Amino acid sequence: MAVSQRLDLRPSQSLVMTPQLQQAIKLLQLSNLELSAYVAEEMERNPLLARDERAEAEGADADRADAPAPRGDEDDLDDRSGDGDWREAPDAFADAPPTPGGGGHGSEDFDELSDVAQRVAGESTLREHLLEQAHLSLADAADRAIAETLIDSLDEAGYLGTATAELADLLGVPEPRVTAVLQRMQGFDPVGVFARDLAECLALQLRELDRLDPAMQALLDNLELLGRREFAALRRICGVDGEDLTDMLAELRALDPRPATRFGAEAVQPLIPDVLMRAARDGGWHLELNPATLPRVLVNQRYYTRVAAAARDKDSKRYLNERLQAANWLVRALEQRAQTILKVAAAIVERQQAFFVHGVQHLKPLTLREIAETIEMHESTVSRVTANKYIATPRGTYELKYFFTASIAGADGESHSAEAVRDRIRKLVEREPPDKPLSDDRIVTLLRGEGVDIARRTVAKYREAMRIPSSTQRRREKAAPA
Repeated sequence: MAVSQRLDLRPSQSLVMTPQLQQAIKLLQLSNLELSAYVAEEMERNPLLARDERAEAEGADADRADAPAPRGDEDDLDDRSGDGDWREAPDAFADAPPTPGGGGHGSEDFDELSDVAQRVAGESTLREHLLEQAHLSLADAADRAIAETLIDSLDEAGYLGTATAELADLLGVPEPRVTAVLQRMQGFDPVGVFARDLAECLALQLRELDRLDPAMQALLDNLELLGRREFAALRRICGVDGEDLTDMLAELRALDPRPATRFGAEAVQPLIPDVLMRAARDGGWHLELNPATLPRVLVNQRYYTRVAAAARDKDSKRYLNERLQAANWLVRALEQRAQTILKVAAAIVERQQAFFVHGVQHLKPLTLREIAETIEMHESTVSRVTANKYIATPRGTYELKYFFTASIAGADGESHSAEAVRDRIRKLVEREPPDKPLSDDRIVTLLRGEGVDIARRTVAKYREAMRIPSSTQRRREKAAPA
């Protein structure tokens, strides 16, 4: 058999990740704080970039009638540095630029790029610390929504600054449910957070130490006497002698009246929403991007022209051209990022209308794929856009990812949010007759009567996740003497 060599041409497709495409993907997943830091770093590296502070200030004060994406149509702006006219980079920016030999989307491969997926690392904030505990201890999405609202209502010392009745009205849930979630979160670390006043903060810490006896509770109920140093009155009220009171005061001094400060001076970072939402006059919703989260970056075209004309060697000219291309690309990438966030948020709001009208128990099942198909983008793009992006709504501020929930099939062909089903199970148990608790089978029957096709084991799983005892246990508890 003869051996020979020959050349064959075989067409193939491959994904080529240019530095610019990697940059565009990275910008999509950055939070607004990370984006600000990134843009500041790029401006340090690129002399052709500058921030349009005037446009940002005007955008923050403007009362827009529609929901515009950031625009770059100013032809000439004041030259604040004396370098002549400023001009923004071109606005045209299609999704991701085509790649050589590519056949459309290649985003499914982007997750494999560790350098693109890396996030800005830092020490855990109090908010992150509390959210992690809430997600581990609260299985119900409505309870997690309440938990996030409670976390965002903390002041810098860790105290709850908003009344539970006000939060319940905001979220569209009964106040006892907010109180129940609050009581569970008052056991989170650091002990003492979510207190509504100093006495409650100290009581939470003493309870954790098993030192909240009647005498100590009486002392906490009369802290104003302590402030006035009326020790004789305190001894009489607490029923203790001078030595015992001294020991009790020593215990109080060992506690932390500001439990949040151990996470640093900025324990709870205020959330800056990326999207602002309000009711429109026609009964719908008005969405707009938050100008405070949109860095307006300009390209100094005149400065480039002047310096390029003075450049004599090839290295200088090449450097200037590279900086100009990088500056133009960053401006277009920022524009695309903003438009994509607004597009995704609008699609989510459209699908979750019932949530915004009626409250957290009306969340509908929603997947990343559904939004991706609606806006004609790749699922991985939607995943990046919704991570660490927040929308301020009439019911509070939520991460866009919050609105994606699992679904349960309905007998009528309509799917139901798993969180909404859990909420319905909770309500059925709350309203059950004291002498005849609902069994899991009975709950299945009732739910199927409402069009929810659910298995008994699923009801049992949801019930256990919400820490609701079985019907037998509930019957015993209700029959037990008080």
